[in-house]
Amino acid sequence: MKGHEHKIPRMEDILNLPVQDPPCAEFSAAHIKWVKVEGGRQGGDDIALIPFARVGDFVKGESSNAECPASFRIESRRRRPEGSISKPRVDGYLEYTLYWCSYGPEDYRENESGLVDGSSTKPASGKGSRPGRRHMMRGCICHFTVKRLYTRPLLALIIYNQRNHVDKSGSPCHGILDQDAMGTRAMYAPRISEEQRQKVMSMLYVGIPLDSIVQHHMEMVEGHGGPHNRDDFLSRNDVRNMERVIRNSSHELHEDDECSIRMWVQRHRKNVFYFQDSSGSEPFVLGMQTDWQLQQLVQYGHNGYIAFHSTFGLKKLKYPLCTLLVFNASRDAIPVAWVITSSFVSQDIHKWIGLLAERIQTKDPRWRLDAFLVDDPSFEISIIREAFQCRVLLCIWRARHSWIRRLLKTCCNFDVQREMFKHLGWLLYCTRRPNTLDSVEEFMQVFVDQCAFMDYFKSRWLPNIELWANGIRSLPVAGPEPSAAIESYHLRLKSKLFNEQYVNSWSRVDWLIHTLTTEFQSSYWLDQYSIETGYFENLRDKSFSTNAWYQALQILNVDVILDEQNLQYAKVISQTDRSLAYTIWNPGSEFSLCDCPWSRLGNLCKHVIKVAITCKSRQVARPLLSAQVYRQALLTLLQNPPDDPVVLDHAILHATRLQQDIKGLEVLSNSGLLQPLPSEISSHVADNVLFPRLH
Repeated sequence: MKGHEHKIPRMEDILNLPVQDPPCAEFSAAHIKWVKVEGGRQGGDDIALIPFARVGDFVKGESSNAECPASFRIESRRRRPEGSISKPRVDGYLEYTLYWCSYGPEDYRENESGLVDGSSTKPASGKGSRPGRRHMMRGCICHFTVKRLYTRPLLALIIYNQRNHVDKSGSPCHGILDQDAMGTRAMYAPRISEEQRQKVMSMLYVGIPLDSIVQHHMEMVEGHGGPHNRDDFLSRNDVRNMERVIRNSSHELHEDDECSIRMWVQRHRKNVFYFQDSSGSEPFVLGMQTDWQLQQLVQYGHNGYIAFHSTFGLKKLKYPLCTLLVFNASRDAIPVAWVITSSFVSQDIHKWIGLLAERIQTKDPRWRLDAFLVDDPSFEISIIREAFQCRVLLCIWRARHSWIRRLLKTCCNFDVQREMFKHLGWLLYCTRRPNTLDSVEEFMQVFVDQCAFMDYFKSRWLPNIELWANGIRSLPVAGPEPSAAIESYHLRLKSKLFNEQYVNSWSRVDWLIHTLTTEFQSSYWLDQYSIETGYFENLRDKSFSTNAWYQALQILNVDVILDEQNLQYAKVISQTDRSLAYTIWNPGSEFSLCDCPWSRLGNLCKHVIKVAITCKSRQVARPLLSAQVYRQALLTLLQNPPDDPVVLDHAILHATRLQQDIKGLEVLSNSGLLQPLPSEISSHVADNVLFPRLH
């Protein structure tokens, strides 16, 4: 019938309604098709069914109403145990929650003048006079009920009792439609946003004084022409309250570490994307990601790459820490997720990697990853490819870092160090002998007198060396750019966690969780905020602000001295003392070694990277070990096409480019423009050029 609106005749028919699950991360009443109930206690109310797991998304969406920003609080809640009702009603509940707009239901707008209308207030419901909240009560009667259905626990019935933000007279009582709210806090959201709270808390964690935070906020508000939202009304009391929360907080929520971890997980569910408590057969696994980290991952990971930094603190911490990193515009690493596990992270990656990928896609369905870097060949590569639909590369930074640090510790002769380091590269890439074990045997015979290093190598690396060699044969190897950023992150993490003042806390996981999600993350937040706004530059730790790759780009080309007739070594003039030059042996290789102080500590220095860049730009060296192995792998893939379409597309793309490069070189050679390398130096340049770039 024309003009007739279909209505559900009775509440008993609600299970015939469709279950609505909007695709957006947060949704409001505007995204839902509502049905009015006829008769009964809920007569005239709007109802809808949604998945119970998405109730929080609905509450957030409703709080973001453009005309009437609100914050819905839980006014009352009731629960029933399963099996407590023999014949439940169709709308019977396991959980009943009443959400009410924070601007109501009491009305204190006229309280100061003594003109309170007693009939406009709702009887107290166990919360007394709501001290500290009276100033924002404006009589709003907007509220809704959520029932977790007894007969279908996975569904939630939303009953919107009053959808408009009005007082008992039907007039707007807050937001932009309320004329009396213009220019006051009631025009905006009742509380500061989570983003603003995170900003202030981060400032406090990095040690910015309260007065400086308030002064900075006032300057920012004045800069954009006065208050535009609730965050602009941040007060000194707001900052003081957050400072008090930090001062009174403790990582030790319970004297038992395991109980303390469970309590943290319960309190911070939105920051946990996977949790598995330890049991007789299952290891402990905790995957953490804050809202800020998710934002950074979405921003910098899109069409970029993610890198693993795994097994940190294997000897000192109770459980080792694994970090997932992305790289910002300055190519510095930013931690975007942490995984703490009592087993090797590679063994349990299948449990959480898909959940992390889903979490990102939920935030931004258009998000795509270009490459995933693993620092351990034992990772299940197929699972990563399936989760992110991208290339997987092997990063040898961890092996290189471990080897050079141990060489510096166990061998005092620099000449022997660099020769052993070069041979370790040949061993890893099997360039001397096709069989890995034969290469190992040759290496151990040549340096048989280096007993301390050989004992370490046999116990730590020999059982897995063939796994690494096979990984390099099957995967492309990442270059020095991400390696430099990963190393910078590693040193920063080590500096923060392994400070001697925390030595008594290393055995507790709750301390690790608390430190990572508060002080350590805040230091990275400050870096990004300073880069974006220019504020607080003096508070940043400049020693970690740029990595060796970025520093290498600042070295002038004329300061690199490279004898193309003798590629055994190169020199780089110091940028601070022009009378000093550093020597780089085995230049251009992944296993170059420099005599500068930074390199002598076992780190990847800017001089090594600059020389590698120069070798590639001048085309004075043959491809690196990794590049040679990678190209051979691509040709093998073309001869034996894989089933994985991602791998196949990547192989065809790069093999086509290789064919084009080879044809270009043939043209140059035929025309006499390409000079071959002298045969006497060919043995010294088998691994001399820059690492293959990711893009």
